[in-house]
Amino acid sequence: MKRAGRIVIKIGSSTLTRSEGGLDFDYISNLAEQVSRIKRQGWETILVTSGAIAAGVHRLGLPPGRPRTMPLKQAAAAVGQGLLMQAYAEAFQKHQMVVAQVLLTRDDFQERGRFLNARNTLSALLKLRAVPIINENDTVAVDEIRIGDNDTLAAQVAAAVSADILLILSDVDGFLDAEGRVVPVIQEITPEMTALAGDTNGTTGTGGMKTKLEAAYIAASAGVDVVIANGRRPEIVVDTVRGLHVGTKIPSYDRLSSRKHWLAFNLPVRGVLYVNQGAMERIVGEGKSLLPSGVVGTEGDFEAGDLVCLSLPGGEEFARGLSNYSSKDVELIKGCHTREIAKILGRKDFDEVVHRDNMIVSRHSPALKPAMTSENNKR
Repeated sequence: MKRAGRIVIKIGSSTLTRSEGGLDFDYISNLAEQVSRIKRQGWETILVTSGAIAAGVHRLGLPPGRPRTMPLKQAAAAVGQGLLMQAYAEAFQKHQMVVAQVLLTRDDFQERGRFLNARNTLSALLKLRAVPIINENDTVAVDEIRIGDNDTLAAQVAAAVSADILLILSDVDGFLDAEGRVVPVIQEITPEMTALAGDTNGTTGTGGMKTKLEAAYIAASAGVDVVIANGRRPEIVVDTVRGLHVGTKIPSYDRLSSRKHWLAFNLPVRGVLYVNQGAMERIVGEGKSLLPSGVVGTEGDFEAGDLVCLSLPGGEEFARGLSNYSSKDVELIKGCHTREIAKILGRKDFDEVVHRDNMIVSRHSPALKPAMTSENNKR
């Protein structure tokens, strides 16, 4: 059968669980039935599912809601992940479909080799006509290696497998404007929208509308159309692949190359390079590399090969890329001509501080704000 398309479906805890606690098996059964129908039309499906912690909390008899401590969260996830996969396996087996559990952490996206291996595994599962069911590995993940929310995880998966659609299912009808009306299409995600969206207000999940918009930007930048919709809407999966209007759609942007998307959204930002106006104009307008002469300062303690943001002093980020020099070396060669590098450092590894091949110019989006990983002081 010719592939009609590839869809990644993210299901949140509030959609997947009952109000009194525990998994909603009827919902999972209906979801499996819809996936089986689009499969017959040639669609490949990947599920990114929440619900492990919620299922574990219910089975262990813990107080309703999300546990407050990391050990309790991990214990609940250890119990609940098996229950969650059992529910999916039984529901999909009724339609002669095989499911495959895939547990990921942030390291699987940050380390290039692991990223490629995860992508190859998912591709192999799809070729075998299995349905990958992905969750963050909450049993072992600590804050330092957690992705943090399954909206972001789903966006990263959708980008990695070059999906056609990312469908984010929640307990709301889509992105709502200030009057509470669903916005049918968002062409550009603005700071005003993210401010209006706010953070999570649920007791079982971690991702509110703000994280959904940020996830949508990540996926759309990889050429993936994004739909945010109510998971309880009848026929939501089938109607989405049919192209019917459901929820809020964020059309895809120009597709970044796989490597540049990985640079932009999967690596931790270790510092900032402040540049002058001329350097910014050459980078943004002409696609040039960043030379030492264009650097006016640094922020953060970073090494050669680390990801850094590029910004005007006092301004917002306009690009990010891999630095060829450490922050200490950049401080020594900033403002200098390339021919002076060897004299100052005693060596010249590169002419460029950041080469254009290792750089991505940022769109105006909250998803590309600098995210420093440690305390940083301007030098």
